[in-house]
Amino acid sequence: MNLNGSKFAQKIPQLQIMTLCLHLPSWLCKSHFFNPLVSPKQPYKLITLCCSKSDEVKDANTSKEIKKLSQQSSWEAQDSEGKDYLYRLGAEAENMNIAIGARAGVIDDLFTGNFLGKDSDIVFDYRQKVTRSFEYLQGDYYIAPIFMDKVVCHIVKNYIAHLLNTKVPLILGIWGGKGQGKTFQTELIFRAMGVEPVIMSAGELESERAGEPGKLIRERYRTASQVVQNQGKMSCLMINDIDAGLGRFGNTQMTVNNQIVVGTLMNISDNPTRVSIGQVWRESDITHRIPIIFTGNDFSTLYAPLIRDGRMEKFYWQPTQEDIVNIVHRMYQKDGIMKDEVDTVVKEFPNQALDFYGALRSRTFDRFILKWVDDVGGAENLGIRLLKQKKDGKLPEFVPPKQTVEALLESGYALIKEQRLINETKLSKEYMKNIDD
Repeated sequence: MNLNGSKFAQKIPQLQIMTLCLHLPSWLCKSHFFNPLVSPKQPYKLITLCCSKSDEVKDANTSKEIKKLSQQSSWEAQDSEGKDYLYRLGAEAENMNIAIGARAGVIDDLFTGNFLGKDSDIVFDYRQKVTRSFEYLQGDYYIAPIFMDKVVCHIVKNYIAHLLNTKVPLILGIWGGKGQGKTFQTELIFRAMGVEPVIMSAGELESERAGEPGKLIRERYRTASQVVQNQGKMSCLMINDIDAGLGRFGNTQMTVNNQIVVGTLMNISDNPTRVSIGQVWRESDITHRIPIIFTGNDFSTLYAPLIRDGRMEKFYWQPTQEDIVNIVHRMYQKDGIMKDEVDTVVKEFPNQALDFYGALRSRTFDRFILKWVDDVGGAENLGIRLLKQKKDGKLPEFVPPKQTVEALLESGYALIKEQRLINETKLSKEYMKNIDD
């Protein structure tokens, strides 16, 4: 970035070496890109744009007045602290060009090189819609009344917390056995209430960079606040399977990111309207109070101060026999299975999670899918023909099987057999049986 041969340097011939302080990030000013500007033979001069009420700008080194580009420009206007607009704008946000990318017409063309292209966006993934809508949930599903009451009450309490003369926990922790429909029931409630949540998973709570997951949580929380402010919709932050990311199991190692995430969540719970992502604090920077919902299997593995009653309200979800029958019946209703037949299937396989009964229906499709593969042309050339015909729209029509109680029971017995084989067959012992000798 040598400015000696540029048009700008030609306009000011007396300055062979020049650095423009335009409130660029400090790391950029100190980087090697600016080192060629300093010559060992020529004293390097620094132009500081000193703002004043007059139309002239003075060089801090020579006190020579430099004419403004425009008399109507307000870029040099000072605030009460003597800082101009660009300084304040850069201090209040992370002005590192990572929120914009190298896009022509958005930032100065001087910084839009050809290395990544004139219109490259380095944060394309971040720009994607992070909120979740539930148009894909088609059909009439059953929502357990006690589950709906708990989630609706938590959301409403947090949105009217300023009207209540009581302490309202920001977090609702829904925990229970595996496959009991905690996430699905919550999403059904979001769809019924018109909530557009921001959903995270436990896989986002760790990173190779220290502090990234904590910052991501704060950004997602503020995104949910912007949904309320800009779209006029209710929103919340939901983190699924949080015990898988933050739980302590046996001798698992606690990382710095685990500690930062826990501290971030506790801080948000205590100060839900003041959430910073690194910018300078502003009095007007008040976020909306956004309820947070956790799902997990065992909250006893979490850090105890995080799940205390003042911060988190706990809800143990164990569906009753009536809840299971109603949920499974709605699942099989479009197949023509009556409620008494569903009750028969549920009683035949007791002590099973809700996802087991969904797996029954999926298992009945296997024989018909194999017949459909034969109609396509067999498994030998399936990959090429499947992709090409799918693109051309010439795939044979798949006719789903007609569900019967007998077919469901047959699938159920096969699944139970697989479960028992896993529990009873310990191949690790078979591989290392000589160790016991």
